[in-house]
Amino acid sequence: MKSRPLWTGCLVTFLAVLFFLGLSGIVLALLGKGSLFSLRERVGVVEIKGLLTDSRTVIKQLDRYRDDDSIKAIVLRINSPGGAVGPAQEILREVEKIRAKKKIVASLGTVAASGGYYIASGANLIMANRGTATGSIGVIMQFTNVEGLTKKIGLDFFNLKAGRYKDVGSPFRPMTPEDKAYLQGLLDNIYQQFLSDVAHNRKIPLAKMKNLAEGRIYSGEEAKQVGLVDAFGNLPDAIERAGRLGGIKGKVTAVYAEKEGFSFLRLLLGQETEDTLSQLALPYPEPAFLPAWFR
Repeated sequence: MKSRPLWTGCLVTFLAVLFFLGLSGIVLALLGKGSLFSLRERVGVVEIKGLLTDSRTVIKQLDRYRDDDSIKAIVLRINSPGGAVGPAQEILREVEKIRAKKKIVASLGTVAASGGYYIASGANLIMANRGTATGSIGVIMQFTNVEGLTKKIGLDFFNLKAGRYKDVGSPFRPMTPEDKAYLQGLLDNIYQQFLSDVAHNRKIPLAKMKNLAEGRIYSGEEAKQVGLVDAFGNLPDAIERAGRLGGIKGKVTAVYAEKEGFSFLRLLLGQETEDTLSQLALPYPEPAFLPAWFR
């Protein structure tokens, strides 16, 4: 009978130790990830890779760093040929809002073209490698006409529409001069938005920006010569530079934004499937910030 209190005491002690170790692990993990609880000053790195099809993840990461007082500056690591117009504009808007509070350095990797460069233009400083492929300031749409092929194999397609332009770009009929004029007007409007935003962010006169654009692809070295890039350097260089701009005095360390893992709840809500399909999808024939060679 006397052994029961002893056994109970040992169990309570064991559970208390487990609780303490678990709590310590959580605290250490939070500190190591540069969270809101971190006491160390760091640089937050946000990676923008591949086709720009959605902005939610990048904006979420940017906002996390914006609200984290331990993050003194942000590096945008960009390896992207561009993508859809909407996501690029949404990310740029968030970058523009955050740079008023924290310094942002764009680090251009192998390719940071079109929409990738568009986002980079919002940073306080742009760094690239000499051989980085960048620029490609322009907008593109491409269509395929398979009418001849379908007729050859005996297939006929019919469109029912409400609205004159609803089937513009259909692959099952020729594009008319009116269609082309309509789509060109759309592209020209978005192109002017692209030019104006980059010219404003880079403090380049609009007339000069028009000459630099025209869809031209620049090497990092050429981009620096014409004012599209500020300095040469790799990712560690960009992290170091961002830390100094953010006021970090000692050793500059970086924290990388965590990727969202698989979530059963997200799967039930359809978000996992949506995210996967958006990454696998080929560029749709809509206005896009992409180099011509990519499509």
